[in-house]
Order: sequence, then C-alpha cells, then structure tokens
Amino acid sequence: MIEKQYHIMSNTGFARPARMLVSTSAKYLSKLVLEYAGIAVELDYSAQSIMDVMSLGIRPGDPFHIRAEGIDSYQALQSIEDHFSKMKVISSV
Repeated sequence: MIEKQYHIMSNTGFARPARMLVSTSAKYLSKLVLEYAGIAVELDYSAQSIMDVMSLGIRPGDPFHIRAEGIDSYQALQSIEDHFSKMKVISSV
C-alpha cells in the first residue's frame, strides 16, 4: 500500500479534478481511496464516486490523502500526479 498527501492549488472548484481523478483511477487494477477530514471515498469509475469526492468539500490549500493498494499502485499514483501537475490543479505535499 502506498499513501501520498496532496492539496488543491486552484480556486476554481473541485468538480473537474474530481472527475479526472475518478477516470484516471479507473485505468488501474489497484484500489484507490481518497481521504479528507476523516472521510474515505473509493475512487471507482462511477457518477456516485465523482459526487462522493465533490461532497467532501475540499478547499484550496487543504491537504488530502490518496491511498493505493494493489499490483499497480505506484503507477496509479504516478499517473494521477502527472495528470494534475501538468494542469496545475493539485500538487503533492
């Protein structure tokens, strides 16, 4: 299991990053879980997962964690970091 901490850099909201997080995580076999303020949301490819992530109310600058467990956990987290660092939406802490 790998866990990394991130924070949102953008003030534009979290709807687009939430959708991209969920769609990126769907490409991997590993189980990915986003945790914020003691609440954990599994990142599976579904509309409910996107809504669950958005309902967390993550604000710019607030830290959150993504946990990956499985055969391709390292690649999954690396892909998430690559996607979002290019967009300058989230960054690792």
